[in-house]
Amino acid sequence: MGIATEPQVLRWSRQDYNQMARVGLLADKHVELIEGQVIVMSPMGSLHATIVALAAKVVEPLFGPSYFVRWQMPLAIGPFSEPEPDIAMIKGAIRDYATDHPTTAALIIEVTDTLLSYDRETKGSLYAKAGIADYWIINLVDRQLEVYRQPAMDEEAAYGYRYAQQSIITGSNTVSLLEIPGSSVIVSDLLP
Repeated sequence: MGIATEPQVLRWSRQDYNQMARVGLLADKHVELIEGQVIVMSPMGSLHATIVALAAKVVEPLFGPSYFVRWQMPLAIGPFSEPEPDIAMIKGAIRDYATDHPTTAALIIEVTDTLLSYDRETKGSLYAKAGIADYWIINLVDRQLEVYRQPAMDEEAAYGYRYAQQSIITGSNTVSLLEIPGSSVIVSDLLP
């Protein structure tokens, strides 16, 4: 008899993942690379798309011309991860990233209704590990904004990191952007 072993999971690198895309293996699929795993994402519904557009329209002007918004585009946050957040506010000019995806963001926003625990735990841990200081979840189920800040190590978190500060903001209450002191976003402006 042979020695019993556990099955091994093949961990894809960003290089492998991009090669698969170049040769068409990921054609017609909405996928993300999360810590070496290719994750198939749900199609975006009309409400989700509307909220993404609203949120981008609200936050982009607050950042000014030194930043630009990326909607559901890759963020290269390590050798094994290339998530596509709903919104990422990126410092610099669009042309700065003609040859490589951004590796960080001043703000990441995810819009969610069905994948709330995934965005909180999996994506939250991934973004905290990448050092993203300001992570927001627009929670459509509870009609609230969840704000996550202060990335910190946590061995029990999905990828060894979590956010030490978490706030829930609703209605006409406001939140400021970490990157832009004195800024103010009214939560109800992010919702239909």
